[in-house]
Amino acid sequence: MTQLEHLIRDIPDFPQEGVVFKDITPVLAHPEAFAELVAAMAEPFADQGITKVAGIEARGFTLATPVAGKLGAGFVPLRKPGKLPYETVKEEYQLEYGTDALEIHVDGVEEGERVLLVDDVIATGGTAAAAIRLLREVGADVVGFSVFIELVFLNGASKLDGVPIHALLRYD
Repeated sequence: MTQLEHLIRDIPDFPQEGVVFKDITPVLAHPEAFAELVAAMAEPFADQGITKVAGIEARGFTLATPVAGKLGAGFVPLRKPGKLPYETVKEEYQLEYGTDALEIHVDGVEEGERVLLVDDVIATGGTAAAAIRLLREVGADVVGFSVFIELVFLNGASKLDGVPIHALLRYD
């Protein structure tokens, strides 16, 4: 993991003062590192019968689609409202200041399908928790949550309602 950690770029005061943003774009631009990342995110779930991988808009798409390919599973996008063209189900969630929502196509997951949720970072856990609720609402069995970076000090994993988390890098 040292190559992956070495390539992450810290951006101070983004998106607001006092926040240090973990920029993963250098990892994505490095072919060997990107391949290592995808393999490491998929590996713990290789023998768990995953049929779909759900990715959270937008950076989660970048990781979820190749993880789905690695697992021989389909990809399901979880998007902001109004971005999906077919009939959707929506889950709203609280942000620090206000609310947001995620949507999925009503037929994105069949009842009982084994779904892996993927994103780039888990911070406070609100978005991931909403994604889990949304997937369960459409009948998914959410097997796990695979994430590149966990900001442990924000305690987001505590909001995952029992879904196991696999984080490649953890920052205390």
